Amino acid sequence: MITTSNISARRLAELLAAHNISRVVVSPGSRNAPLLQAIASDTALTTQLVTDERQAGFLALGMARASGEPVALVCTSGSAALEYMPAVSEAYYSRTPLIVITADRPAQWIGQDDSQTIVQPGVMSSIVKKSYNLPPVRSDEDEWFVCRQVNDAIITATSGAPGPVHINIVIDVPIGALTEIPDDALRPAPLRLVTPQPWLAPEQIKELALKVATTSRVMIVCGFMAPDRKLNESIGRLSRLPNVVVLTETIANLHGPLFIPNIDGTLAAVRGADIGEFEPQLVITVGGALVSRHLKEFLRSLKCVEHWHVSMVDDTVDCFKHLSARIATEPAAFFSQLAASVSKCSDQVSSEYSRIWRRERDRAISLTQSYAYRSPWSDFKALSVITQIIPRRWNVQFSNGTPIRYGQIFGYRELHRCDCNRGVSGIDGCTATAIGASIEYRHDATLLISGDTSAAYDIGSLALSQITPRFKMIVVDNGGGGIFRFIKATSEMPVLDTYLACGQPVGSIMALAHSAGFAVYEASSEEELRAQFSAMASDKEHPGLLVVHTPARESADILKEYFHFCSTYNHE
Repeated sequence: MITTSNISARRLAELLAAHNISRVVVSPGSRNAPLLQAIASDTALTTQLVTDERQAGFLALGMARASGEPVALVCTSGSAALEYMPAVSEAYYSRTPLIVITADRPAQWIGQDDSQTIVQPGVMSSIVKKSYNLPPVRSDEDEWFVCRQVNDAIITATSGAPGPVHINIVIDVPIGALTEIPDDALRPAPLRLVTPQPWLAPEQIKELALKVATTSRVMIVCGFMAPDRKLNESIGRLSRLPNVVVLTETIANLHGPLFIPNIDGTLAAVRGADIGEFEPQLVITVGGALVSRHLKEFLRSLKCVEHWHVSMVDDTVDCFKHLSARIATEPAAFFSQLAASVSKCSDQVSSEYSRIWRRERDRAISLTQSYAYRSPWSDFKALSVITQIIPRRWNVQFSNGTPIRYGQIFGYRELHRCDCNRGVSGIDGCTATAIGASIEYRHDATLLISGDTSAAYDIGSLALSQITPRFKMIVVDNGGGGIFRFIKATSEMPVLDTYLACGQPVGSIMALAHSAGFAVYEASSEEELRAQFSAMASDKEHPGLLVVHTPARESADILKEYFHFCSTYNHE
């Protein structure tokens, strides 16, 4: 086998393969040429080539999230590394494992007016689990050190709460030197991490279960996470308790007949009732950051409540300012133990808490359907229709802004899975992330529901060569920045139309998509939306882009009126 003579690059590629990290997203360069050669020569590794490192980072993020397995990134030296940082920050806060590999030049040339040189070691230290700096290999001890560091990096990325790590590898000249390695040459062995079972001790779980069983009003709140059948079953068992209500965000990927998936709509209905009886005494949270501003405000307003957060993350997460316990264990294991132990408690409190929440959930569903039916053409109308017509086997990706917030109103039914970049909640990279997810999800289509500003921000991703006919995209064209017309903090500001809700025409998005081989559709009414979506969904030969044109200010006003409608109907 012909490969690079650079030992550091070879060992790094070999250890990726040894740890079964087979997916590598690479970008061209000169300083990373030995890495590219080592990866290309290893038949256990598959690559995706993306010239733009920012797009490459988000593509890898989508691949890792959809597959549930770590993905490696490889770029050249200098500012290329900085282009990864938006995606790496999202991976860090969404707990997605990425192995970020940046080629570097020797330290003596940093700051000496040499090309493509910046200070790279530790440049991502605030948004990765750990940073590593690999020297050139000039001795057996150097080689041992490189292997030890790479093993540690991969274990760190994939153990505990997963997340990105940064490996900066110093590559000296000659960068193009090659060597022939026998196919049966000895490779470095992967380091194995042996961890204990993620179970709480019997006395610990018994104490927590007794608290749940004897508390009249318990609320379980589920933020974003990957689908987990075991977790879903365990939380489903708890939802059958009369004193427990389970609130699930759209991207929590949990579903059950007793869950409250339409969080914002239900909260709007609750606010019109006697809100005191809906206030929890104990809140248990699991998953990532919440989308629902209404739920966060509701829980922060409480005066007397306990809050347990279940997570493997090392940080103390106290989003509601009531945290009383960090439960540092695997959520699926914890809720399985909790459900089993609560069922054995002899003392079970009498409560109507679950029933009254489900009553408001059902009322909110009825009110939402009624409101959507009589609403004129708008974001609300369009997204209510889209909710109904997505095929169940599809993956759905939301961009940040309007689309994901409507998800909290409608409470999407069970699809294959739903995702959004809610670690940092930026609008950048939403399209590339969805394309990455579509690479991994081969069973059916991946649909990105995007706002027009998010789509314009990441417009270059529409030209990625990795796009297949399985990728479909809806752009809600409401004049840009529709969320700013709705939220109280910005809706009345004089700079609203000039600097905030300042969308650009979607014509450039449509033109680029068409030139990249997309089938392009438009809709400006419910009838057109249903017809054009059906045409896009049935096209198995081309990726699809459906632009849904909606009125700007009317859409914001209709959304505001919706919350007023739900909170006052039958309570006046």
